[in-house]
Amino acid sequence: MELGNKIRSLRLKQKINIEQLSEKTGLSKGLISQIERDITGPSVASLWKISKALNVTMNYFFDEYDDFNQVVRKDERKKIMMKKANRVYELLSPDLKKQIEMLWIEIEPGQSNFEELISHEGEECGVVLKGTLRVLSGDNIYDLNEGDSLYLDSTIPHRYINMGDELSLSIWAMVPPSF
Repeated sequence: MELGNKIRSLRLKQKINIEQLSEKTGLSKGLISQIERDITGPSVASLWKISKALNVTMNYFFDEYDDFNQVVRKDERKKIMMKKANRVYELLSPDLKKQIEMLWIEIEPGQSNFEELISHEGEECGVVLKGTLRVLSGDNIYDLNEGDSLYLDSTIPHRYINMGDELSLSIWAMVPPSF
């Protein structure tokens, strides 16, 4: 998307007309119209005024910013399926190409994420949102309840087990992505 289209789209989304944007920025209506139609490019000072008036940073208008910031809607999460699994993994981060992986993990009572302890490069941190979760890490056992969190060295063999009698729901961040 071109810079002018991004400015126009954001302005319209905020229900601001060109005259109002002109008043907020001190730029002429004609200049704003030309910028929005990509007839002329804004100076850094003009773009800064436009960004302030539209309540965004200047980076908002560049493709790299759009590619980096991505919303993952609840009903559009990618599911990571396992054979014979009584657990659900949903990717909260947009993909596995970024530096961090965020997972929504549901584990049924009496089930675990893996049958054996696993290890992988990196670190992870998780929080239990519902139920309980036992985490085995090396020789340590951590029993987590709702609201409890744990930070792990992922290179130490570990696994999660739902020892409770209700669904365990937790969110985990892993660096680097491990799936």
